[in-house]
Amino acid sequence: MAAPETPLLTADCIIRLDGDPRRVVLVERARPPLGSALPGGFVDRGERVEAAARREAQEETGLQVALVCLLGVYSAPDRDPRGHTASCVYIADAGGRPVADDDAAAVRVEDPARATGLVFDHRLILDDYLEWLRTGAVAPLR
Repeated sequence: MAAPETPLLTADCIIRLDGDPRRVVLVERARPPLGSALPGGFVDRGERVEAAARREAQEETGLQVALVCLLGVYSAPDRDPRGHTASCVYIADAGGRPVADDDAAAVRVEDPARATGLVFDHRLILDDYLEWLRTGAVAPLR
């Protein structure tokens, strides 16, 4: 009997630059789907999700991040047009100047409330982050 196909596991970070919750790092994706995204990517076999979040952040932005907390797990089957993924999304802090690297075409710092052109479900994630900033909790499970 063949093993069932399961969602691929990813890790993303909302990187707050220099301790400012209204300055988050976004990357412009160099590969489809094109658009703005939170830094992140696939968890490697044998790798802890937390380590993947740190690694992906550094590979895409050049920043070493300190994970603050897990914002949530996002797993809607249609969240990624390439296939079903489940992402553990962390809030992280970093200092310094981000630089695009790996599969990031560019990097920028934006107010999460004003970020546009987002791919995947990253607008929903940033809205949940803004709710977390306001209340200390995210929106109820959908």
